[in-house]
Amino acid sequence: MPGDAVPQVEILTPREVPLGGPRAMTVRRTLPQRQRSLIGAWCFVDHYGPDDTAASGGMDVPPHPHTGLATVSWLFTGEVEHRDSLGTHAMVRPGELNLMTAGHGIAHSEVSTPDTTVLHGVQLWVALPEEARDGPRDFAHHAPEPVTLPGGGTARVFLGALAGSRSPVPTATPLLGAEVLLEPGATIELAVDAGFEHGLLVDRGHVAFQGQPLAPAELGYLRTGHATLRIEAGDEPARLVLLGGPPFGEQIVMWWNFVGRSHDEIVAFRAAWEAGERFGAVDGYVARDGRTGPSTRLPAPALPQATIRPRGNPQ
Repeated sequence: MPGDAVPQVEILTPREVPLGGPRAMTVRRTLPQRQRSLIGAWCFVDHYGPDDTAASGGMDVPPHPHTGLATVSWLFTGEVEHRDSLGTHAMVRPGELNLMTAGHGIAHSEVSTPDTTVLHGVQLWVALPEEARDGPRDFAHHAPEPVTLPGGGTARVFLGALAGSRSPVPTATPLLGAEVLLEPGATIELAVDAGFEHGLLVDRGHVAFQGQPLAPAELGYLRTGHATLRIEAGDEPARLVLLGGPPFGEQIVMWWNFVGRSHDEIVAFRAAWEAGERFGAVDGYVARDGRTGPSTRLPAPALPQATIRPRGNPQ
């Protein structure tokens, strides 16, 4: 195929996976994939809903551990109660960023509130670089104001900078994270850092990203070298999540809720969680059957028989 016929945008399609516990809700996961593990430092993209909580039971993820990463919670509809071993008790609401940094190790729970009838949003992870991955636990909240985009749209910039809006939330590596709403037939051009890779997740509507059609639940990936992003909406309103960052220059090992650098590290993280060490306790979580305390902790799955290999993006 001639070089000019190769699409600029690589399309990542989702796979459905269960999220947490026996009555797990289903989410659509577009990152990581076999052909692509990262977009900048973004290493995990889950997209869920609109989910009728009366039918599904909603979100109820018992206390579970994380290391070496930060979690980004962003809702379109509904409300989720967050508790963690830093002592944070917070609500995740539409249009508001909750950024939890695991560092050396943190545990947390996520439960949709009783008043939530429809749950809809994304859960994202960011890999922490070597100098930050063993750091302290942290939690940040930010409610960005929408900014108008010439051409027919708005954006809420929850991390990094875009269209004259900058998030005050610090990150361990440069990142871009924004919710973008487009009017039917809108065409926008966004000035971005050409040193960033970018990913565009479609929540609703059909769009063209750099001329490449994307359907709902697809994630379009664009390599570095582009100072402008062109997005065109179809005949219906579109809602998108735009992610970006410079290529992550480290190989990582991802397994369950951990990000490390070797198989042996993952084994040690799992052993620490099962022993009740390293991650701390989550106070206030109540299981659906009324249990509280250590018995509610989500048990770690069995390790694979094979050695977990480091992964990174193709060069």
